[in-house]
Amino acid sequence: MPKSRTLPLTRRGFIAAGGALGLVAALAACGGTDSAKGDGGADKAAAASGPWSFKDDLGKDVSTKSKPKNVVAFTGTAAALYDYGVPVKGVFGPTKTADGKPDVQAGSMDISKVEILGNVYDEFNVEKYAALQPDLLVTNTWDGTYWYVPEASKDKILKLAPAAAISVGGDATLDKALERTADLAKSLGADLDAKTTVDAKARFEAAAAKVREATKANPGIKVLVGSGSADLFYASSPKTSADLKYFEQLGVEFVTPEKLDEGGFFESLSWENAGKYKADVILLDNRTGTLQPQDLKSKATWAEMPAVKAGQVIPRVTEPIYSYDKCAQILEDLAKSLQSAKKVG
Repeated sequence: MPKSRTLPLTRRGFIAAGGALGLVAALAACGGTDSAKGDGGADKAAAASGPWSFKDDLGKDVSTKSKPKNVVAFTGTAAALYDYGVPVKGVFGPTKTADGKPDVQAGSMDISKVEILGNVYDEFNVEKYAALQPDLLVTNTWDGTYWYVPEASKDKILKLAPAAAISVGGDATLDKALERTADLAKSLGADLDAKTTVDAKARFEAAAAKVREATKANPGIKVLVGSGSADLFYASSPKTSADLKYFEQLGVEFVTPEKLDEGGFFESLSWENAGKYKADVILLDNRTGTLQPQDLKSKATWAEMPAVKAGQVIPRVTEPIYSYDKCAQILEDLAKSLQSAKKVG
């Protein structure tokens, strides 16, 4: 994965988890989360007030004395839970842009209705977090760490509530990350049989088929994954992120950089050397803190890239919101771009 938008250019956006989860204090029953309806209402109410557990992708058995009510999550994970009908009280991570609008990672959430504990990397207001009386913290994990939980304050944070992480790196692929996020949402009360969810999953599966069809119908299209900053162009490996690995399974042919960083995520290229790799299509990091096509017009080497000259630069949702609704759109856009792409590299 390319560096986080808020980190210095030479750093990757990964955080050390460093130790076991903090022990959770006694939690109050969540009460009216599931109101009794019909003959099964009493059973639902009893289940809602009973113990809750979930085995996360760090291999931890996360448990509380009742189903978590006050959930705090990384912004992108919170956006996915929102799509499943699971509300959160607070978020941390890119949520609001400088002009006050929702960040791309906020998805469909109404950001005015959540407490923003931190809007950039290494920012997490522990006092505000404690005031929310959290029952559960939820985030993603790339390499065994809690994404966007600051190293300096992680011990304090993890003592206030148990934490659960969903893998979006390592061996994870997009479809697997989607399944695991849906599993977590279900454990927190989401109805995966709801029409909107069923329809979204069907749309995702249809979109995946469209990508397969596009790669077969237009073979040999080479795709370069990149991220732009003022001084460097990052050429990313397709081997470390859940989305890119899944795209490969669907037949997408990627350009793999030769000299990757220590973690194997990307190769840092000066703008003088940004044209090192030829490609027919460029998937460009869409995160708020990265340079977008309009920002890159002044970079001579960018303008000379074959894919740029051909108008074959498409946004990459570098940190997907792992709901079927949001990921279906990603695949649909990818399929459309691959269908019409011409060999220019």
